[in-house]
Amino acid sequence: MIKILTVSEFILAALIVASVLLQQRGTGLGGAFASEANAYRSKRGIEKLLYRATILFAVLLIVSVLAHLYLRLTTVTV
Repeated sequence: MIKILTVSEFILAALIVASVLLQQRGTGLGGAFASEANAYRSKRGIEKLLYRATILFAVLLIVSVLAHLYLRLTTVTV
């Protein structure tokens, strides 16, 4: 069970990195000086999907790490 959790943690970490890198932001420093109309726009389509997927992957990673920790602490080694 611990091996499955370890592998799932690596996969979830890679998915988080990929989903964060795929999210679009302003290009270079141009995003820092964006006009007010572009600063407060809503997420749509694939951008919204990536945003929610990133949150989901992060929550799953936290649950996996906590389960891994619980199993490590409760497993008695002889």
